[in-house]
Amino acid sequence: MRNLKRAFVALFILVLTALVLVFVLENQQTVSLVMFGWAAPAMPVAVLVLAALIAGLIIGPLLGVYGVFRSRRLRASV
Repeated sequence: MRNLKRAFVALFILVLTALVLVFVLENQQTVSLVMFGWAAPAMPVAVLVLAALIAGLIIGPLLGVYGVFRSRRLRASV
């Protein structure tokens, strides 16, 4: 059973890697991001999308942990 689980995890990682590779290869158009008058250097769309994804994957759990600690602190003071 343990080997089957490892095989499924390996298959999932392989499929996910293939999907990311296809996404990157299909989005090679260069764009320049402009925000509040500041212009970033031109880079492929895939780089910007993957950077936003990674930032969200990091910020989301951090906000969740902050919310848990804040709610615990509020309960302790009541």
